Amino acid sequence: MKTLEVKVPPPAVAAAVAVAMWAASRLAPLLRVPGAVRLGAAAAIVSVGIGFSAAAVLAFRRARTTVNPTRPELASSLVSSGVYRITRNPMYAGVSFILVAWAVFLASAWALLGPVAFVLYVGRFQIAPEERALGKLFGSDYAAYRAKVRRWL
Repeated sequence: MKTLEVKVPPPAVAAAVAVAMWAASRLAPLLRVPGAVRLGAAAAIVSVGIGFSAAAVLAFRRARTTVNPTRPELASSLVSSGVYRITRNPMYAGVSFILVAWAVFLASAWALLGPVAFVLYVGRFQIAPEERALGKLFGSDYAAYRAKVRRWL
């Protein structure tokens, strides 16, 4: 399965998962949650997700390093400040929050499988290869960062 590593951009994976979540929500009974509660919760969760992702992209831009997830070997600096003190993968955490918000909006228990699928896929086919590349590029600095900051939250 090494052929899938860093080949499919995570936003494309997230979009496919979101469509699958929508389809799954149409196949099963919806949860009875008042619209205002569902919308309020989804808005709050999506705000967290956008905040994580935006802060991460901004940190990469400030460091003048690549945000291209299909070319981790092009990283020019190790970013460990800002939101990267909380999680080593704030962009993926942000997208995961957005998918959870989508599941809440859809009011479907089956849709909650989408964020789980995204986390599993990204962990195996995106994060693991990125970690190998960053280990090669930044050696002991990256090892120390990995020891200090969690992969997710």
